[in-house]
Amino acid sequence: MSPVLMAFYGTLFTWFMTALGSSFVLFFKSIKQWVLDTMLGFAAGVMIAASFWSLLAPAIEMSSGSVLPAVLGFLAGGFFLRLIDMLLPHMHINEDNHREGLKTPWGKSTLLFLAVTLHNFPEGLAVGVAFGALAYGVEGTSLASAIALALGIGIQNLPEGAAVSIPLRREGISRWKSFFWGQFSGMVEPIGGVLGALMAMAARPVLPYALAFAAGAMIYVVVEEVIPESQKGEYGHLATAGVLIGFAVMMALDVALG
Repeated sequence: MSPVLMAFYGTLFTWFMTALGSSFVLFFKSIKQWVLDTMLGFAAGVMIAASFWSLLAPAIEMSSGSVLPAVLGFLAGGFFLRLIDMLLPHMHINEDNHREGLKTPWGKSTLLFLAVTLHNFPEGLAVGVAFGALAYGVEGTSLASAIALALGIGIQNLPEGAAVSIPLRREGISRWKSFFWGQFSGMVEPIGGVLGALMAMAARPVLPYALAFAAGAMIYVVVEEVIPESQKGEYGHLATAGVLIGFAVMMALDVALG
């Protein structure tokens, strides 16, 4: 099977898991804040572990132990996301009156779409790059490892989908509209997956940089959005525990399968 097609299927799975988590809003109007904070912490832990075990470590290995491509690609990924964050007009779901990026007359729906695109695109990109790397069959990459990454991102998307949709419902938005926005946050991942696979397949010499780039983009999202959101309330200690558990789950999953 083509690596691009595998990346597409893998990110369809991550999107499905987001939608499954978002469907909780059809049955529950609210959820305890400590549960939401722990969920976000868990998602952050999975993303951090995936960035190293599934992306940075293979990038270093296929560079014959040289850390330079991983460092450069990692920093480029973070810088790219920062640049997009500064320029792209967007509005986060739980911050109705706070618009970021360049000023624009675009409506709230468009700005929400751009915000969830910015948040979830790196996850799809990471899965796509992992599958795209299979095209060369180089040491440090494997189908099992790419599947492990897709599974890990999918697992963390389950609570992440609920963490997006249920607060919207709590603010008075209808169940189905809350579900729509929740699952919509994962809809962009197949796009990122296909683009990531194509980027990884473009040229063998840039593959380590592409893997590290995806890692840097994910870490940027974790530090800029996910962890601060989980630490806003009084349950920061539970969010921290969630980070540790999420990291351990992803590490075990990657080592077991990869």
